[in-house]
Amino acid sequence: MSFDELLHYLRIGGVTMAVLLACSVLALGVALERIIALWGAGDAARALGDSIAKHVLRGEVAAARSAAERSGAISADLYLAGFDRIAQGARGSVDAAVERERAQVALKLKRNLWVLGTIGATTPFVGLFGTVAGIMRSFRELGVDVEAGGTGGPAVVMTGISEALVATAVGILVAVEAVVFYNYFQARLGRLSTELKLLAEEFVELLKERGAGPAPAEAPPLPAVSAPSPEGA
Repeated sequence: MSFDELLHYLRIGGVTMAVLLACSVLALGVALERIIALWGAGDAARALGDSIAKHVLRGEVAAARSAAERSGAISADLYLAGFDRIAQGARGSVDAAVERERAQVALKLKRNLWVLGTIGATTPFVGLFGTVAGIMRSFRELGVDVEAGGTGGPAVVMTGISEALVATAVGILVAVEAVVFYNYFQARLGRLSTELKLLAEEFVELLKERGAGPAPAEAPPLPAVSAPSPEGA
């Protein structure tokens, strides 16, 4: 297809073709943004996990916290949430705090993926709408031709129908583009989410095994109660 033919179909498609092209550009933009955001995320998370584990095993909790604060890995917030609980002396709630933070990180990783899912589900129908509108226009032109004394042969509508079908084809292509990106990111984020879960569980286990953080304050001893003296003693 030449560039002139492409411009011709775009002009014939009108608003429908413009919407489909905008959806295609949007899907590509979201995919590029997620690729950049997730580039090397798994490697950085594993490297930080190894560093944190080494520090905790040596009992260097302050150094482990500093490593998490300096890191730009997506898993840094998990460790900081655990260290905050340890600093507060709330050892029992460390695992809950880390799990909540992991869930929030997972939500951040899935940001804007709904756009790809929506485009993949709706653009075929947008293209079909453009095709139906084009066929209706072709039959209207056929009726005008008959009223003007024409033969009303198939040649009157063949060109219009062939041009209208382009909208359906473009809608399917845009949907395929969006669905491929969506499934790719779903698979990649599923693997990354599993890795984060394993790192979080290992971190919590290390903290519990090493007893990191301040020990809970012991309750003061109860005052001794003297036995009552026997009567008449």
